[in-house]
Formats: sequence, structure tokens, C-alpha cells
Amino acid sequence: MTQIGVFIPIGSRGWLISTTSPKTMPSFDLNRTIVQRAEHYGLDFALSMIKLRGYNGPSEYWVHNLESFTLMAGIAAVTKRIQLFASTAILTLPPALTARMATTIDSIAPGRFGVNIVTGWQPKEYQQMGIELTQEHFANRYDYAAEYVTVMQDLWTKGVSDFQGRYFQMDDCKLSPQPSAHIPIVGAGQSEKGMEFVAKHGDFNFVGAGGPGKDINVTDGLRETVGRVEAAAQKFGRDTGAFTLLMVIADRTEEMAWAKWEHYKTGTDIEALEWQAMQAGADTVAKEGSTAAGLKRGIQNPQPTGLLKLIGSYEQVAQMLDEIAGTPGLKGIMLTFDDFVVGIEQFGEHIQPLMRSRQPKLLAAAE
Repeated sequence: MTQIGVFIPIGSRGWLISTTSPKTMPSFDLNRTIVQRAEHYGLDFALSMIKLRGYNGPSEYWVHNLESFTLMAGIAAVTKRIQLFASTAILTLPPALTARMATTIDSIAPGRFGVNIVTGWQPKEYQQMGIELTQEHFANRYDYAAEYVTVMQDLWTKGVSDFQGRYFQMDDCKLSPQPSAHIPIVGAGQSEKGMEFVAKHGDFNFVGAGGPGKDINVTDGLRETVGRVEAAAQKFGRDTGAFTLLMVIADRTEEMAWAKWEHYKTGTDIEALEWQAMQAGADTVAKEGSTAAGLKRGIQNPQPTGLLKLIGSYEQVAQMLDEIAGTPGLKGIMLTFDDFVVGIEQFGEHIQPLMRSRQPKLLAAAE
């Protein structure tokens, strides 16, 4: 059965680059409410990103942000079942420290915590702290990430690391106590090197499905992408799972849902999209299909989000989600919403009960 999770709004505006979308100012109370309601409705996981600087532009997109690990530690203490993932900006924290932070949260929520690896793509986000994203970084960032994860996994499984690599040299580095269970690693590698990194070192790869239009087949492109994840995993003899990310904009009727999207489009923040394209363009070695290449193209067809959008009535969104869940090899779907508090309630009360793919989950919860 395909897992369903939520990408919680740790940054302002959530995932809509628009002055007319909900402001979604991040707070612990907001994110606690979303995750607790997600848990109530039987969702499988919640993931928080890490963003250290937002975009220029009047929407203040991601200008206001919380920190991922401390947020998820707080949420871990007020939830009981749902899987939680925090994100680490690996250029800013040593792997031994991230490993210890993860073990600490595992102590709060045993067996329910995982780590999302963020290699960094936005130069200004790091330059403000004196860290340069050079072309060497862009070319070798997955080699750096591989060493980073290797150190963490040494510490989690053996309690000690003597790893000697190009980027990290451990000298009888110790970690105790060790986590109560395997700590899953997730990433979002879209390029060939990114997919190989996640396939070799990770448990799940979050990939995009693409598709901006109203009448698209929502599985267009997803089969091919999931197939690439599976092929990369088979190369290393692993079972790395493909998860896809999308946005739900739903309402009682199709017309009401599309009216919301059209309203958000009127406030599309062109300045922010230009900023995004400029920052993504700093990666001159980015290949077609990579995250940077996709972000750079965002200004070519300006709209508030580049995510796949499921827009429609509750019944239509349920049908589209079932179609996506049926993609061969897809192991999970991570949801975002235009308005998160309203959206999670709409999903739990009106959309999920109509999904054929979620019926086993709902029946199990009722027993």
C-alpha cells in the first residue's frame, strides 16, 4: 500500500510563491497542529525541510523559517505513531553532530525518526554564513553527501567511526547511546548522480512528477521517473523507494477549487521567481532533469508553484490520488496544501475516505 505523508510548512507561504496565497507564517503551534491532525487521520509520515534564507520579492516566500531538527524534536514529543523526518543542510553541520541529534530524537520517538539529506543549491543561502557554493561543490556534492552519510551510519550501527575520506576524517569518533532502530535516510536526487547517491545510501527518494496543466494525465512522467529510481536501486542491490511530491487544492466543487488557484495566480511573485532562477543558474554543471535545472526554468512559465497540482472537487482529487498511487513501483506520496490546516482536514474528512488505495489503512485503523 502506498504511504501518504505531509510536507509541513516550516517556511512562510508554504509552497506557493504568491502574494495572494495564504501567508502561512511558520510556528511550532501551526506545525504541531498539522502533524497531530495528520496522525489522527492515519497519515504515515511528516517531513520538514531546512531553508536558511528565503527569496527576494513581495510574497516573502520562505523568508521566515524555523529550524528542522528542533521543530521535529518538539513534534516527536507530542505524537505517538507517525514517522517524522528532519532535514539537515550538510554543509552547516558535521555528520557526527547530526547523527547525535538524530539519536536524541529517536530517544523521544523510538523508531519513528529519519533524516533528509540536503546538499545545497541556493548560493546566497550559504554565502550569508561565509560558505561558498563553488562549481566544485556542485560537481562533487553527492560525493560529499556519501561520505557524510557513511559517517552517520557508522556511528548509528557500530557506535564508532574511523572513516577516512576526502571530506571527513574520523578519529575514534564515538556515539552512545545508539538509536533504538534503523534511522532511514531520504533524499531528493533527480539527476543521475543524485539518484545514484540516494539509491546507494538512502531508503527513499523524493522525486517530482511534473505537469502544470489542468487536463494532464497525473501519472505522465511519473512512471519514467519511478523506473529510474528502481533501476538505480537495482544497480546497488537495494530497495530504495520512490516517493512523489504534489500539491492538493481541493474544495466541494471543481469550480471552487479552480477559483482558488486562479486567485493565487493573480499574485504570482515574478521577482521571487527571477531570484530563484538566478540562484539556480549558479550551478553551471547542472544536467537536464536536475533540481537546479527545473528551478531555473520556473521563470519561463510563471506560476505560484512548479509542483504537480491536483486541483478539483474532493471526488476528483481522490480519483487522481488513486491513479498516482497505482503507479508501478511508487511507494509513497507526500502532500502539500494551499492552506495547510484547512487542507489536512479536507483530506482526512472528505478525500481519503473516497480513496480506494487507502481503504486497507482505514479498515486497519478502525479495528
